[in-house]
Amino acid sequence: MLKQIEGSHAVAEAVALCRPEVICAYPISPQTHIVEGLGEMVKSGEIKQCEFLNVESEFAAMSVAIGSSAAGARTYTATASQGLLFMVEAVYNASGLGLPIVMTVANRAIGAPINIWNDHSDSMSQRDCGWIQIFAETNQEAADLHIQAFKLAEELSLPVMVCMDGFILTHAYERVDIPTQAQVDAFLPPYSPRQVLDPANPVSIGAMVGPEAFSEVRYLAHAKQMQALELIPKISREFQEIFGRESGGLVRPYMLDDAETVVVALGSVLGTIKDTIDEMRADGISIGVLGINSFRPFPISAVRRALSHAKRIVVLEKSLAVGIGGIVATDVRLALDGLDQRIYTVVAGLGGRNITRGSLHRVFRMAMHDQLEPLHFLDLDWGVVNRELDRERTTRRSGPIAENILRDVGTASRQSV
Repeated sequence: MLKQIEGSHAVAEAVALCRPEVICAYPISPQTHIVEGLGEMVKSGEIKQCEFLNVESEFAAMSVAIGSSAAGARTYTATASQGLLFMVEAVYNASGLGLPIVMTVANRAIGAPINIWNDHSDSMSQRDCGWIQIFAETNQEAADLHIQAFKLAEELSLPVMVCMDGFILTHAYERVDIPTQAQVDAFLPPYSPRQVLDPANPVSIGAMVGPEAFSEVRYLAHAKQMQALELIPKISREFQEIFGRESGGLVRPYMLDDAETVVVALGSVLGTIKDTIDEMRADGISIGVLGINSFRPFPISAVRRALSHAKRIVVLEKSLAVGIGGIVATDVRLALDGLDQRIYTVVAGLGGRNITRGSLHRVFRMAMHDQLEPLHFLDLDWGVVNRELDRERTTRRSGPIAENILRDVGTASRQSV
């Protein structure tokens, strides 16, 4: 059924159709509307045989999710930003225990300084925690990916993060095709847990593992992620057969066949990039984009196949590994090892800064003429940066620099009113 609906509510309706048995909820913007919507559906009886638990923190949310999943319940939760960081210890436990939990991460910047707007620094900070991470470009895909995520998690017995851009997607109203219960039931079978809580057949969960076996346990976690590289496209094809639309998969090419320059990105910014590429194509420029749907596991072979013919690669990412540069770009370079290509990293959209077609036109043309530095910060105000660097050289004052920057850009006084 086609609905004009907020992204968060579309996700809530998709999760509800998956028949969750336990939902652990703690509010943090911008994911709050998702769990609010699910809470209303549980209260009204629209979601049956489901326990909705309001917990006291994000750490508690993941702890409850671990307990319910280990006991044999189909389990869902959601978080963002500092909330994800607060639950990190339990996040690692969930993957280490091989529990098929599905969690929405409504991507939001991590402080300090305090910032509630969108970038990918939260989920990127957990790229090595053992969870599968899949990214949505649109609200339609966000809804679809949650349905696929439950199947993926339960077939592999691994937890899955579905990452969608906070506010840009979660709070945007778009037309979304919400499937029927019959369609979801045909795609996602009733949950058959690998183990259930049974006092007559006790088991140990989370036992101590010493040096004699720890490497083998960690290797098996890696092996499961490698299995996901085959399972993710398979599930995507099954989804298309039942629902009649393409969604998910490992990567998504756009205008790649003859592209000499290829942009690599993930998340909602792909829509703006595609619009920019359409305009450049109209001017006769051979440029395309490769969207990364599966960030963990990273599809090295698929990325290499898609990009091997290009002369140059521009990796545009909404995150920053301080002290080294690009996060996604590092993985792309690994995938293209040994090929004679120029690879540029463009860091953009940090803390919710707008990424405009005008700025993309400029940076893509600079790359095409090989005038771009290897690490480029889109629309960075170098005047502000250099003034602060000069102040630090002359005053050598310790402490935060955010207030100085706000004064320089003229916003500190307005924020304090």
